[in-house]
Amino acid sequence: MKNNKLIVIGMLLVLNAFSVQASLFDRGSGLIYDDVLNLTWLQDANYAKTSGYDDDGSMDWEGANNWATSLVYHDNIRNVDYNDWRLPLHSPQGINGAYNLYLDQWSGIADYGYNISRTSSELSYMYYVNLGLKGKMNTDGSYQPNYGIYGNGSEIVGQNNVGLIKNLQAGAYWTGSAYFQGIDYFYLNTYYGKQDFTNNGYSLSAWAVRDGDIVAIATVPTPDSLLLICSSLLAFAWFRYKNVNP
Repeated sequence: MKNNKLIVIGMLLVLNAFSVQASLFDRGSGLIYDDVLNLTWLQDANYAKTSGYDDDGSMDWEGANNWATSLVYHDNIRNVDYNDWRLPLHSPQGINGAYNLYLDQWSGIADYGYNISRTSSELSYMYYVNLGLKGKMNTDGSYQPNYGIYGNGSEIVGQNNVGLIKNLQAGAYWTGSAYFQGIDYFYLNTYYGKQDFTNNGYSLSAWAVRDGDIVAIATVPTPDSLLLICSSLLAFAWFRYKNVNP
C-alpha cells in the first residue's frame, strides 16, 4: 500500500510540473515575480508606509517616483540588495495610435479607462489579469457590482490582501508614465479599476517594481529537469514495489 502511494505521488508530480500555468510566483523575502511582464513586484503594495519611509504611503508623483528610484530593498533569503526599482508603466493605445486615454481600447470597444489588460499597462495588467479583479464597468459598458479590491463594490478606505499581494490600497496608484510630462501622470484607481491621469501634485499610493526575475536562471528548474526528477521518483517507487511484490 505504501509503495502504491509513492507511485501515485510521483505521477501527480509529473502532471503538476506541466499543468501549472500561474503568472505570479512567490520568490520569498517579500518579492513576487510576474513571468508574463517579466517584472518583480514588492509583495507589500504599501511598502512606502510599512517600511517607515512615509506616514501613510501616499505621495505626490515626484515623491513617489523618488521613493521608487531610490529604494534599496534587502533580500534576506539570497542576501542581496536591489536598487533598480521604478514605478509601473502605462502605454495608452488609442484609435489610429492617438495618445489619448479616452480613446483607449479593449477588444475594439471604448472603455474609458476600464478593463485595460494589455501588458504595456503594467498596473492594470496586475489588477485585471494577475489578481483577477473587476472594474466598475464591464467591457460592454454595463455596471458590475463585484468591482474593486474587496470584490463587492465597496469603496471604503482601507486595504486588502489579494492573492499573493499584501496591503493593496483602496484608492489610486501612480504609474511612472506621463500624460503631459511634468504636469499630469497616469494612475490606476483600485476603487473602480479605472486608469486615468491627474496632476502630479495629488497624493496617491506607490508600488515599486523592477525588471526581470531575482532568481538566477540556473537555479530555476527547467521542464526537462523537472521531468527527470519526477521520472526518477517514479522509477524508485516502481523498483521498491517490485522488490516487495515479486
